[in-house]
Amino acid sequence: MLERSSPLLFRPKRRFGQNFLVDRGVLSEIVERAAIAPDDVLLEVGPGRGVLTGALLRAGCARLYAIEVDSRLKDYLEPLRASHPQLEIVWGDAVRADYGLLNPFPNKTVANIPYNITTPLIWRLLTFAPQGLTYHLYMVQKEAADRLTAPPDTKERYPLGVALEVMGRATLARRVSPGCFRPAPRVESALVEIVLERDLHLMEDPLWPALLHVGFRQRRKTLLNNLKGFAGIEDWRPLLDAAAIPSQIRAEDLSGEDWLRLIGQTPHVVSQ
Repeated sequence: MLERSSPLLFRPKRRFGQNFLVDRGVLSEIVERAAIAPDDVLLEVGPGRGVLTGALLRAGCARLYAIEVDSRLKDYLEPLRASHPQLEIVWGDAVRADYGLLNPFPNKTVANIPYNITTPLIWRLLTFAPQGLTYHLYMVQKEAADRLTAPPDTKERYPLGVALEVMGRATLARRVSPGCFRPAPRVESALVEIVLERDLHLMEDPLWPALLHVGFRQRRKTLLNNLKGFAGIEDWRPLLDAAAIPSQIRAEDLSGEDWLRLIGQTPHVVSQ
């Protein structure tokens, strides 16, 4: 067990998604898989009681930014900062944080993230790929991991998984049981590794995530029906034909290359 002790009784809050990792084997695997080098600048979201934080610091990174929304955890995190000058604690909401203030900028994110912010957080952090943030290792809910790594033509396929396929690769590294956390979540978890290797500037185009979200808006509908009216275009048939995409196909059936061809045919005038 790796729970840090405190003289204060700390009660996790469900609204913060606080399930703290306590399993030594899983912790060691996370640090090993992240392959931390002496010049790595790390970002950790939701450090909680600082168990993973301490392990990352001991691995010898150049700098670690730990973003935590719950100020009640100061008694756990401040002692780490006192003994590790490369640690900077940022208090606030990770989804809305001003990452532009981080200098030097992180090149890796390693985190046991609160499950209730998984999707918006990863969407946000993808926008920083051009600044060098190209490696992500996340502990997430197993259901979310299945969506992040789902191939085309599967029911788990969803917009963020498409974006990850286009920009690189997402791999389910291992499953993690509820007993590895305190308090134990009611769901199984999984460790997901994301490596961004291409199209790093894609998220700078607001039309790209908007197109994906609209395409998946109602999963039982065809892509053609979901896109009707989007970007001011009532009839998407000519654009689908130009992208060599059948008009009766559903969004989940498209590959990343299909989506790239489609956005290449879409006028960049209005995004919704």
